[in-house]
Amino acid sequence: MSFRPCFLVPVYNHPHTIANVVTQLAEHGLPIYLIDDGSDTPTREALARTVADCPLARLIILPVNGGKGAAVIAGFEQAHADDLTHALQVDADGQHNLADVPRFLELGAAQPDAVVCGRPIYDDSVPKSRLYGRSITHFWVRVETLSREVPDSMCGFRLYPLAATMRVLGPHIARRMAFDIEILVRLAWLGLPIINVPTRVTYPADGISHFAMLKDNLRISATHTKLVAGMLWRAPALVWRRLRAGDNAPHWSRLAERGSSLGLKTVLTTYRLLGRPVASLMLYPIVGYFLLTGRTARQASQQYLDRVYRHFGPSTTLPKPPGLTDTYRHMLAFARAGLDKLAAWSGAVAPQNLTFHGQADFDALIASGRGALIIGSHLGNLEMARALGVAARFTTINAVVFTEHAVRFNAMMAEANPDFAFNLIQVTDFGPDTAIAFKDKIDRGELLFIVGDRTPVAENGRTQRLPFLGQPAPFAQGPFVLAHLLECPVYLFFCLDAGNRYHLHFEPFAERIDLPRKGREQALQQHMGAYAQRLEHYCGQAPLQWFNFFDFWEERAIPLPSKP
Repeated sequence: MSFRPCFLVPVYNHPHTIANVVTQLAEHGLPIYLIDDGSDTPTREALARTVADCPLARLIILPVNGGKGAAVIAGFEQAHADDLTHALQVDADGQHNLADVPRFLELGAAQPDAVVCGRPIYDDSVPKSRLYGRSITHFWVRVETLSREVPDSMCGFRLYPLAATMRVLGPHIARRMAFDIEILVRLAWLGLPIINVPTRVTYPADGISHFAMLKDNLRISATHTKLVAGMLWRAPALVWRRLRAGDNAPHWSRLAERGSSLGLKTVLTTYRLLGRPVASLMLYPIVGYFLLTGRTARQASQQYLDRVYRHFGPSTTLPKPPGLTDTYRHMLAFARAGLDKLAAWSGAVAPQNLTFHGQADFDALIASGRGALIIGSHLGNLEMARALGVAARFTTINAVVFTEHAVRFNAMMAEANPDFAFNLIQVTDFGPDTAIAFKDKIDRGELLFIVGDRTPVAENGRTQRLPFLGQPAPFAQGPFVLAHLLECPVYLFFCLDAGNRYHLHFEPFAERIDLPRKGREQALQQHMGAYAQRLEHYCGQAPLQWFNFFDFWEERAIPLPSKP
């Protein structure tokens, strides 16, 4: 399918914001359809000036106000008649973060049959009553689609594939505020992929809302009643589609921790009383159970191992295309790494069982007394280095972690050694206060560990898609923006299990990461790309030791351009 997009902006009495919205959209050089939904005189005059000033803008006038849905449908019909393939709907009141427009267009071009939906990230300006009403709608949309594929059905920031959209339009579609909900549910019924893009949404203090609390809530309730009825006779097909293709996996930070406290304590007790060999034997049936019951982790492992094999070709570890046995080996390696964490924290790992590549660089850093940011990964066993650092009295090592999804395992680690939580910094987002606290530690000559191979915990965290094992994957900007703010040297750290030895790799990365205001994105891409290449290199050396058991590339990843 070709990709010829346009912008579609329904307008009803927004004379003060429409010119700015159009100015920002015009930067992308695409047609802009402005649909005047029976606006007042000041808005008509503002629209006339805006169209006169912007050659890309085209005005569609509806003489009588018919509602947001009616205006959007009129825009769909005109854009489709003009042989355009996609329409990016944007509200006229300035609530949407139009800096995210390139993300919508990029995703739409990569998967032209998908609906790309904004998933709002609100600030404190959002009315609490609106949030409550949205939560009710989110529940019913899950019922109507029998999935969690549509986390927000009310955001008006959305890219539609026009051919499919025209198929579901008709007199039965809601014409007012319920339109955004109904059209998306019907497109989901049609089987279109839904891609959700986190985007900031603000409610300006002087903003104009046309949401009639009583009337529109009654209309939305009636729409949900209609959609639930429509779901009932579609239910067998919807269930079958979900069983065949699966539903979207949640973000890694929301994946529930599996296993019981009793089971973890049993492994810990066995390890203490009978040693690692006996505890290791217990892992085989345990891993088998999680292999059979953990579909998300199993599929993610299979996806990752397949990418490694196709990218690097046959190797000693993966001599042939990976199958279920290799996924079992992958999960078993992860379980063994957990035992090694216990060994490290219990003081059972001797320094002679380690090979430290880059020891001279590490010693020079410690001798200098300078603070530094060390970016690691979930490759191998980063906890081994932390435990050994504490044991060697390197108490200035701080680890920035997210542990809310692994409460039971971390409690077991703390039981193995009370120092487990020592200098362990729990974060869910990087705000100004966090950056100031980290800067203070760096200025005191402390070391700060952070991993670079997890997307942000916060929904509004920024990422960049970078080539990784042959396919673009989202990497978090946070560690590299943090390095810029800390104004300190940056190192990379990887830790690989070689059987009876661990190989620690400590590499200088940058004396300082500068992100100039002009060319900031290019500088970020350069540094992040260098990190992704090093992670890729070590994944090739130890394919079974990268422990990200979720869809790292995301289900609908953007394909790389074809090589000439």
